[in-house]
Amino acid sequence: MNNLLRKEYKFFVAGHNGMVGKAVVKELKKKGYCDKKYGGRIFKASRKELDLTCFKDVSKWFKKNKPDIVIIAAAKVGGIYANYKYPYNFISENLKIEQNIIEAAWLNGTKRLLFLGSSCIYPKASKCPIREEELLSSYLEKTNESYAIAKIAGIKLCEAIRKQNGFDAISLMPTNLYGPGDNYHSEESHVMASLLKKFILAKRNNLKEVVCWGTGSPLREFLHVDDLAASCIHALARWDPNDANAPKDIYGENLLYLNVGSGEEISIKNLAEKIASFTQYNGNIIWDKNKPDGTFQKNLDLSRIKSIGWEAKIKLNDGLKETIKIINNSLKDELDKDKALKNFF
Repeated sequence: MNNLLRKEYKFFVAGHNGMVGKAVVKELKKKGYCDKKYGGRIFKASRKELDLTCFKDVSKWFKKNKPDIVIIAAAKVGGIYANYKYPYNFISENLKIEQNIIEAAWLNGTKRLLFLGSSCIYPKASKCPIREEELLSSYLEKTNESYAIAKIAGIKLCEAIRKQNGFDAISLMPTNLYGPGDNYHSEESHVMASLLKKFILAKRNNLKEVVCWGTGSPLREFLHVDDLAASCIHALARWDPNDANAPKDIYGENLLYLNVGSGEEISIKNLAEKIASFTQYNGNIIWDKNKPDGTFQKNLDLSRIKSIGWEAKIKLNDGLKETIKIINNSLKDELDKDKALKNFF
């Protein structure tokens, strides 16, 4: 497969300050893109500089900068609690971000666009491992329905604008993410960040027990954010859905969105025990069965992403240990313990 990216291309990573955005920027530079000596560039726009929910602002920015490649890593994200409490925000803000960027990119000559979705787009009762064809085959998991609906709309926007206007938009559906730059806010964090925070704080504060949500029985697949970033660049460089050898669905049609995962699956209970071990926490782990578990299992079928030459490289144990080390080093750098915790968490 030919490389569809060039060193002289100008990239725009929407959400460059977020967990995924930072990893994507790092991977782009690692691969030699965005280098000024080739005429390349990477555009970064903070929330203060560019309101992605305002089409007027987004349109004006695209007319001025005209990026060749756009990666949509910007989104309003959160865990079960945040999705339950703020359903309108999750649908409305994400729809605006997706619509504005996709349309502005098309109108201003962007060559390729990559939209990042989520494995939560798949129905609650999907057969595992989940293939791409499961999309819209049944009802969604209620605990993250609002976010999932917005992400499904993003995929369909990319498909529709490609079909109607020939705009080269593709999508990737990553599984649960973790790694440097994660969100540890109590109302917004996902399961991995939530557990890391609980056990690191319990260890530092000598707590006798840690309370976790649900039964601990659900199974989850986790992907290090650096692996996701690598898959983004690989897909942009190597995946042309119109190529004769590109992945097809079970009906023989070109696939325009691919799953991305690690292939490793672990129960939430075993994950909590693993994190406790890696943080050297020796207290009790209590499971609050009054709290929801979410979908029991949702590991992804990765055959299509593998068919274009990509596989995850970072094993869960290695990624967890590195992430815990980064967090502890960040907390250790502050002489004032309370200030360190407040700044990080």
